[in-house]
Amino acid sequence: MRMILLAAALLAGASPLAAQTATAPAPILTTPEAKDVWTHADPEVARVTHVSLNLDVDFATRTLGGTATLDLLTAKNAQSIVLDADNLAISSVTDANGKPLKWAVGDADPELGSALTVELDGAQRIVLAYRSRPGANALQWLPPEMTAGKTKPYLFSQGQAILNRSWIPTQDSPGIRQTWDATLTVPGDLVAVMSGEKLSGDKGEALPDGRRRFRFRMDKPVPPYLIAFAVGDLKFRSLGPRSGVWTEATMLDAAAREFGDVEKMIDAASALYGPYRWGRYDMLVLPPSFPYGGMENPMLTFLTPTIITGDRSNTDVVAHELAHSWSGNLVTNATWSDSWLNEGFTTYFENRIMEALYGKERAAMYADLDWDNMMRDIDANGGQTGAKTRLHGAPGDGTVDYTKGSNFLRMIETTVGRARWDAYLKSYFDRHAFQPQTTAGFLTDLRENLLKGDPALELSLQLDRWSYAAGLPDNAVHHKSATLAAVDAKLVAFNAGGPARAIAPEGWTTQQWLRFLNGIPRTQSAARLKELDETLGLSVSTNAYVRSAWLELAIANRYEPALPSLRQFAGTVGRGLLIRPLYTGLKRQGAWGDAIAHDLFARSRATYHPVVASGIEKIIAGD
Repeated sequence: MRMILLAAALLAGASPLAAQTATAPAPILTTPEAKDVWTHADPEVARVTHVSLNLDVDFATRTLGGTATLDLLTAKNAQSIVLDADNLAISSVTDANGKPLKWAVGDADPELGSALTVELDGAQRIVLAYRSRPGANALQWLPPEMTAGKTKPYLFSQGQAILNRSWIPTQDSPGIRQTWDATLTVPGDLVAVMSGEKLSGDKGEALPDGRRRFRFRMDKPVPPYLIAFAVGDLKFRSLGPRSGVWTEATMLDAAAREFGDVEKMIDAASALYGPYRWGRYDMLVLPPSFPYGGMENPMLTFLTPTIITGDRSNTDVVAHELAHSWSGNLVTNATWSDSWLNEGFTTYFENRIMEALYGKERAAMYADLDWDNMMRDIDANGGQTGAKTRLHGAPGDGTVDYTKGSNFLRMIETTVGRARWDAYLKSYFDRHAFQPQTTAGFLTDLRENLLKGDPALELSLQLDRWSYAAGLPDNAVHHKSATLAAVDAKLVAFNAGGPARAIAPEGWTTQQWLRFLNGIPRTQSAARLKELDETLGLSVSTNAYVRSAWLELAIANRYEPALPSLRQFAGTVGRGLLIRPLYTGLKRQGAWGDAIAHDLFARSRATYHPVVASGIEKIIAGD
């Protein structure tokens, strides 16, 4: 994918629009596999290069209101630009001088929102005045009682994959990278943070009306899903010269202890695959309703509090989001059909960071569990012939793009040798920095810069089978963990009828717990489940991973003594990874589970981010 210079663009099929000037902020791809079907935009005609936001945060109406000023790059005879907008209240569109421009909002699609078409009349900068709606899909407005401090409200955004169009009228596609700046005006007793450089200090600028103004900037072109913010009663703790953690005061000490190795992680990642290019690496620990383990927003990773377990056994999530600073943020999938280029690369890279810090056995433990998850996900998505087990294409249920994608890269490492593979990956990130990528583009680069015409190596790697075919190729690599093998021995004894007291899990990490609980056959007697729960304290575990795995087992057996624990857990944890399997398990239990699922969702829906709530709705409906 050779971009920017016109001659190269004509030869390689890149966009002539991106090639008009050597100062174009970021390239776009126009090869067939780079066509993004999840955007209304036509970036070959006109594209957004910079977004400037000036928004007021109104907790009373649960809306954001203000302006978005968009800088554009257009083809010679472009008459209009098409943006993405999801239920935005647009009040006006003008050029930079205030001249009104004609605009129209198309029909709403339930998944994609609407096309917002603006007639340019020669404008290269447009200003949109608008307001988000109270139900914007990217935003979760939390009342005080849903926060750690219980006294002040909270707001956060979550844009991946195509949700930011519900609060930013722009071209919401990962292949259309944009720089941005933002001004947020918030209540005077709250703090705003964003995924960019702070320009106004940690406390912002006091305004005469008692509110505060915070200003931010991202001068590197990023995919628009990475524009993110949060507003709340937030405090900061420095962890090193490049890093720190934001969260509510009651969680600050625990978060700072849990993430104390972050500077070492940055060093390890940089040593592997090149310099960290984003300046700071701060983290924000959100309330429990945050839908994911983490979100790799540049300069400010968003994290779930469920990873704070006091033993740093879940800081692989931090390593994962840090690794995205290379795979995902620096080199980004051009469309969501190739999400494995983000998540598979990052899962592999995360494991290498953990090995560099904590040794090969710790890394093997994570890789061994990833293998288990991959095999379960392949089985759940049709097995070796299931279309949803392909890397290129629509992701299936589970984490195939993470686990199969990372195993693909681990197989290449094993085949060509680590030193050769690492040298290639480092050069790959350099060649494609701040650019979009496709599976076809990666394979072309791999063949040109690693295989270099070696037919025997090409044959042994099975690149096209890994990338485009269903199932798991026969050269997959399974790293096994001695730590988990010891757990397996206890699991065998327990499954053979041994007493629960013999398990002796004192000192177990989350990963050991998960290996044990997920290895118990799904059919158990009520007496056996009671013994397990009373001996190990599973229903009252404060480790969210352990509690979720236990509740899956309890649900599979319609074990009603666990229902109080289920109701409490489902109403306080909003992380999709831990919640969705519980609803899925309930739906498999016929009328018994269906009634419980409906009751749980009715009680808990308000505590879930819209993306999780929507997913659970589909589970309950049987979709």
